[in-house]
Amino acid sequence: MATTLQSETRSERGKNLSRRLRRNGRLPGVVYGDSGGKAASDAVAISVDPDALSSILHSDAGVNTLIGLTINAGQPTQVLVKDYQLDPITREILHVDFFRLAMDKALTVTVPVVLKGEAEGVKMQGGLVAFEQRDFAIECLPTEIPEQIEVDISGLVIGQGVRVRDLLEGVSWTPVTDPGTLIVHVVAPKVEEEPEAEEAEGEVEVGATPEGEGAEKVDEAGKAGKSGD
Repeated sequence: MATTLQSETRSERGKNLSRRLRRNGRLPGVVYGDSGGKAASDAVAISVDPDALSSILHSDAGVNTLIGLTINAGQPTQVLVKDYQLDPITREILHVDFFRLAMDKALTVTVPVVLKGEAEGVKMQGGLVAFEQRDFAIECLPTEIPEQIEVDISGLVIGQGVRVRDLLEGVSWTPVTDPGTLIVHVVAPKVEEEPEAEEAEGEVEVGATPEGEGAEKVDEAGKAGKSGD
């Protein structure tokens, strides 16, 4: 996904200026060089519309959205969001970092995984889907960044799964995450063992005489014998 975003340069930096910008409806940010490094020599301090940036971050591609960033109404520069800060209470965006892209150089991004279909092992065998890896890292050109990676699970039965290496056919990216990483599999439901019936506390065996009761009967019998003498 690609979009555009307008920005303006700012000559001053610091917390006070950042607060002033936010009060005036602008969001402070910095654009760094194509390496993504934070060298002072290639950094440009800017401000952007926070609502426009929020729309980009909440889109399907999110931080992987290819942005044509214009600075002071100039020619657009292709950038990605490198990092952003949120207020811990209001969740408002406080600051954003971009980095310029070299369009002919591959870069590493993390892409979300989306499951498609209903597994055969769930419908026919009563199994459960275990979604183990919800995103993974890939390397590709900026124009080849996928919004998401779809995994079809409809043919999976209990005991079967999909690993990163199973998704490589016909794609324009290479995995950075270990190709053997398990993404999703179908497992059998856990069967809970029923607890064995415990003997009731104080239960007496058939024919057993409660402790002390026999002695009392003998004493009583003895007394009766003596009285008859």
